Order: sequence, then C-alpha cells, then structure tokens
Amino acid sequence: MKSTLKAGLGLRRDFIDEVVQRERVPVDFFEVAPENWVRLGGRYGRQFRQVSERYPIICHGLSLDLGGPRPLDMEMLADFKRFFREHGIRYYSEHLSYCGDEQGHLYDLMPLPFTEEAVHYVAGRIRQVQDFLEMTIAIENISFYALPASELSEIEFVRAVLEEADCRLLLDVNNTYVNAVNHGMYDARDYIAAMPTERIAYLHMAGHYDEAEDLKIDTHGQPVKEDVWDLYAFTLDTHGLQPTLLERDFNIPPLDELLEELNRIRDIQARHD
Repeated sequence: MKSTLKAGLGLRRDFIDEVVQRERVPVDFFEVAPENWVRLGGRYGRQFRQVSERYPIICHGLSLDLGGPRPLDMEMLADFKRFFREHGIRYYSEHLSYCGDEQGHLYDLMPLPFTEEAVHYVAGRIRQVQDFLEMTIAIENISFYALPASELSEIEFVRAVLEEADCRLLLDVNNTYVNAVNHGMYDARDYIAAMPTERIAYLHMAGHYDEAEDLKIDTHGQPVKEDVWDLYAFTLDTHGLQPTLLERDFNIPPLDELLEELNRIRDIQARHD
C-alpha cells in the first residue's frame, strides 16, 4: 500500500455522483466503511462498483466491536470477506475499542481499560479476525472522553496490543491531539514518537470542535485545525512518508473544497518524499 498510495479521501454518498462522472478525481485511494456498502444494491451499488474499478479502495470498519463482551459477528465478517475479494480491497482497519455490550450495539466507540487482561483479550480477537479474513488488519487509536481503568499508559497499551496481535496501526493524528489536550496524560508528539514505525499502515487526518481551550470534540465535521497540521508534519518527520486519509463525516462541503484540503496533505508529504 505504501509504495503507491499517498493521499486519500473518505468516499461519501454526498459526492459519489461527481466521482463517477468526472474523468479522474485527484486522489490516490478512497476509504469506506464496509457496513455502509457491503449489501448495497441499486444505484449506489452500481456506482460503488464503478469507483472500485477505477480507484484503490480501503475499508475502515465501524461496528466489529473488537473489545466487546459478545462473540465476534462472524456472519458480518463473512460478508466483509466476500466484499473485500469482490472489490479488491487493499486494506481493512477497525477501532481499538468496544461498541457493544451484552444487550447489543452502543452506537459509540468506548475506550478499553488499559490493562494486561484487556491486551490479551483484544489481541486474541484481532488474531481471530485476521485468521478468518486471511489478511493482516490495522487498529486505530480512538478519541475518548472518560479515562478508562489503567495499569498501563495508553502508549504501553497500544504498543502491547500491536505486538501480541501482530497487526498494524492506523494512527489517527487528530485523535492523538484531542486526547492529549483533553486528558493531559502525555504530549501528543511524545505519543506519536512512541508508536512503532514498522507497524504503521496509514494515517487519519480530521477536524475537531473546540468546545473549550481544554476540551476538544472529535467531530470529523470541520476542516483540520492548524495544531493538527503541525502534528501531522511532525508525524512524517518522525515516521517518514505515510499514506494519509482525510476524513469528513459531517458538514460535508463540495468535493472541490475537500480536494483543496487534501492538497495540503500532499504539500506536507512532498517535503518528506
């Protein structure tokens, strides 16, 4: 993936018409949530096929519930596996979190406790997913607003899961910044520097909302903030050129406006090429 893909964009139905109609959109890859596309037919299903035939696609899951108490949803994973093969999906990532309990889906990404027990539990489930899909997956460091029980630091926890599961890391630069400001547990640059370069699959960049000076809300609904751009440049300084995905889930502007923001990723990458 790293050899050819540099700057990508989350594919949204808001602008898929333009993507299909234009001769070429200047992106190296698109990212989609497989849950939103795997069983989709009709017009959108046809359009997705057109996109996947012309652009590399990677998948970023929303609901696998890697850290949850219920058994993994193997039926959903079987659908994903077929979908990945049908569309030549380059990569699959998920959140290092839980999003369900014994009663069902919580519709939010909740942090795992930073404990040795949680490391073994979630790493075992990641290995189960990788064995079933017959591919290495990546896990994303999430933003969170309540501190979980801790016997390890967040850095130690993430590194331990990566090592025990033998998986990759989707390093979210904005999430790192948001957590560093909200909790004051570490400097964002120290966190970035502590991540193992050889495990990084790709990066996420997104916007957040400034609720207060010491409270940032990870909304994916605004342009990327200047402090996060600075942290992104530091990330490439530290880990070298990495594929980078621009996320925008709400308040989605016209496609050309997103492409302008994507060009800033390219400009920073060009200094590290």
